[in-house]
Amino acid sequence: MTRASEGVEPPAAPAPRSTSAAREILVPSLHDEVLARLRDFIVEGNLAAGARVPERLLCERFGISRTPLREALKVLASEGLIELLPNRGARVRRIGEREMVELFDVMGGLEALAGRLACERLTEAGFAEIERLHHAMYGHYLKRDLHGYFACNQAIHDRIVEAADNAALKATYASFAGRLRRARYSANLDANRDRWGEAMREHEEILDALRRRAGAELSDILFRHLRNKRRAAADREADLAE
Repeated sequence: MTRASEGVEPPAAPAPRSTSAAREILVPSLHDEVLARLRDFIVEGNLAAGARVPERLLCERFGISRTPLREALKVLASEGLIELLPNRGARVRRIGEREMVELFDVMGGLEALAGRLACERLTEAGFAEIERLHHAMYGHYLKRDLHGYFACNQAIHDRIVEAADNAALKATYASFAGRLRRARYSANLDANRDRWGEAMREHEEILDALRRRAGAELSDILFRHLRNKRRAAADREADLAE
């Protein structure tokens, strides 16, 4: 006897997904892709500090309309990477010398605290992920792939902050990180010293201190790491200004 003959309706076939539902799923992924590409484009110095953001040219470059571009610009403005100009588009945010000193010192203090707390709370799985990122970063360094290196580098710093497991610290760190992202990238391009190699050696020290859960030592290393990066970023800005 069939279910229909028993008076029980068979389960209805799932309704086909509507075009609008599919579009709702695709929009966030498009937004994220545009945001990531635009952030990298600005962070990697393709636009000078203080330069206007050329919306039409970027739309052509990324193959998008102005709506997703402007949505991404709003996010980058909230991160402190660009400034929105009323009825005049946007420009890359310029960081003054005094502000750069202050921001790097604050970030150094936050990362120093994150390192100390991370050594108290980091799991073996968490350390394994940071170690994996470190080795991937070193591979990019050997290939002189600054784009890949910087992505792994930032992920390592983010994982240390996450391992600290302190919501207030994480929120404060996030509020400052975007404003310095471009300066941190450009520090590796300092022509007056091998900052990139120096940073790689410092990351070896960071990994070793994490492995040993040496909180006080890692705290000092991270603060020094940010101080050295600040000096290199300042030198790089001075070179570009000449």
